[in-house]
Amino acid sequence: MSRQRVALSWSSGKDSAWTLHRLRQDPGIEVAALVTTVNAEFNRVAMHAVRQELLHAQAEAAGLPLIEMPIPYPCSNADYESRMRALIERLHGERIERMAFGDLYLADIRAYREQQLQGTGIAPLFPLWNEPTDALARSMIAGGLRAVLTCVDLKQLAPEFCGRQFDAALLDTLPAGVDPCGENGEFHSFACAGPMFRAPISIETGETVERDGFVFTDLCRGRDPEHETATGAPRVRHDS
Repeated sequence: MSRQRVALSWSSGKDSAWTLHRLRQDPGIEVAALVTTVNAEFNRVAMHAVRQELLHAQAEAAGLPLIEMPIPYPCSNADYESRMRALIERLHGERIERMAFGDLYLADIRAYREQQLQGTGIAPLFPLWNEPTDALARSMIAGGLRAVLTCVDLKQLAPEFCGRQFDAALLDTLPAGVDPCGENGEFHSFACAGPMFRAPISIETGETVERDGFVFTDLCRGRDPEHETATGAPRVRHDS
């Protein structure tokens, strides 16, 4: 039986990582590549603000090729959509049949993705769609996923949450109204370990800054083996 070749929209965060894990459990799917939008001005993943070197480390740990779509800063909608069309044409030329996204329940976002792919020969795929987010978040953690919050929207969450590990303790302390998976943009994350990776990615936390109503915590690669615990999960060191 031939398998469908799928490209995964990869934000570097927990939902993308769990989507990869879910896709790999389907014998009818071959995940062929990760696709990431990168801010060319700062060499970081757009919105998540994750360094490119960590993005590359994720792709290596996942054992998958990485296709980066550089965008300028600032980037207009017209420029973004032009670059996305070129990317989709490239994917189609590489025999990609579907593009997967880690979206959970925002109907307008899903409709936008579907519109972008309409008539391209590539069909959208939403493996996590409409799963209850509290149960999903806890199943991610129970399943071995480890992530760190890299960005917090100050209109929705206190700055102290930035740089924290995405774990049960964090879920238990989220204010009422904040989605456990941050689907409304409350927070973004970096996935550093889990069943989707061949090995954990050791990281260190650096400076935390506030910019344009958001708080960002910088992450970089860990420099020695002591950043991993006995269970193989990264130990995050706070340098602030």
